Amino acid sequence: MAVNFKYWDECADPPDMEAMWMDPDVRAEWIGAGETKESKVHLSRDPDGQPYLTQTEMKAVAGIIARRHFVSQIDSDMICAIADLESDRQPLATRYNKKRKETTVGIMQILPKTAEWLVRIELKPEIFRRDLNYHTYEVEKDSKLLYKPFVNVYLGAAYLKWLSNYDQKERSEEFMVRAYKGGTKKATHKSTLPYWRRYLSVKESLPSRKVFEVGPLLHGPSAPAPPASQKKGPVKTTWDSRASPEDMEMMWANPTVSKEWTKSGEKRGKVRLSHDTGIRPYLSRAELRGVAEITLSKHFHTKVVKPTILCAIAEIVSMRFLNGVGQRIGLMGIDYPTARWLYKDLGYKAYLVESVEDLTKPFVSMYFGAAYLAWLSEFEGRERTPQFVVQAYLEGPNNVNLQEAGPLWLKFEEALSRYEDFKK
Repeated sequence: MAVNFKYWDECADPPDMEAMWMDPDVRAEWIGAGETKESKVHLSRDPDGQPYLTQTEMKAVAGIIARRHFVSQIDSDMICAIADLESDRQPLATRYNKKRKETTVGIMQILPKTAEWLVRIELKPEIFRRDLNYHTYEVEKDSKLLYKPFVNVYLGAAYLKWLSNYDQKERSEEFMVRAYKGGTKKATHKSTLPYWRRYLSVKESLPSRKVFEVGPLLHGPSAPAPPASQKKGPVKTTWDSRASPEDMEMMWANPTVSKEWTKSGEKRGKVRLSHDTGIRPYLSRAELRGVAEITLSKHFHTKVVKPTILCAIAEIVSMRFLNGVGQRIGLMGIDYPTARWLYKDLGYKAYLVESVEDLTKPFVSMYFGAAYLAWLSEFEGRERTPQFVVQAYLEGPNNVNLQEAGPLWLKFEEALSRYEDFKK
């Protein structure tokens, strides 16, 4: 029997429907179209009668999945852009590959065997097992579940997460996208380059990025070159261009930071940021510790979130690089959709975040990283331990295993020791 959906309620579980209604943009769109919570919500249909998700609905589904399972790991805008390219956001879309004799299905065009692999895969002992233990949706029992938007997007994001650390190496956004299209062997092949370029174009045209005037984040050699007017060589970034006068005053008042800056000949109003050989700005450990201490003292009153924890996380996710590493943005690796969610829905408004570039400011990234940790400290209404909070930040709250010390937790403990011994 062919799969067909007329209503959202037929392809989304009650908790997912509740989450959709809680999204302010979806709620406004649905109410504007005459939908009510008391009745089934109609799916939009194209001229051929095929159901599809509006951009607002797609953004909400991607955001919900990313926040539940992949916060700070998968950018929901990446999911939306791939959904556009793969299926035009059509949950019932299928594509048959004559060469491989395989059919991909759903919004993210997932192969059923890939979905089953993600669910049942048995990893080698030395690999962090819970990375690929995706049992949220039991697709092995019913492959038709792959046509449901939340199931398909979840597994598409799970595959992207796997690609992000393929072969035990942290991968760039470009690698992930091109590998998603052509497989890991074609991630650098010319055949996937047009897909990457189309992806960049689609991603930058998404409503969420237009509304907040998000500038492009282009990684890799295939990124379009900047206009000639911008080719003036590397600019030595200063602290004062990335922090408010108030925050700079507090940095100067921090004795460790002040001592370091004075020793290196810095002057108020013109504090230089350190740069590596690739002209990438980064923070010293003294500066990172200062930002963490100031952020917590000004904005937070939680015992779980400590300066040392924030610093250790920054060491892992960004190596203290101001702009982040790979697909992780800023010091704390907080992505733009997550920061907007914390700002709009949870009321963390000490810093305005209107674009991705805002998250490359040290105090802004540290603030939203601390905000997310604070939210995790009471995840699902329960007071959580520091070990849970840290693992949830690094791996997602549904992938925590407190009985098993995986590689990331060991890396965290090693980084933490540097800051606990900081003053010795």
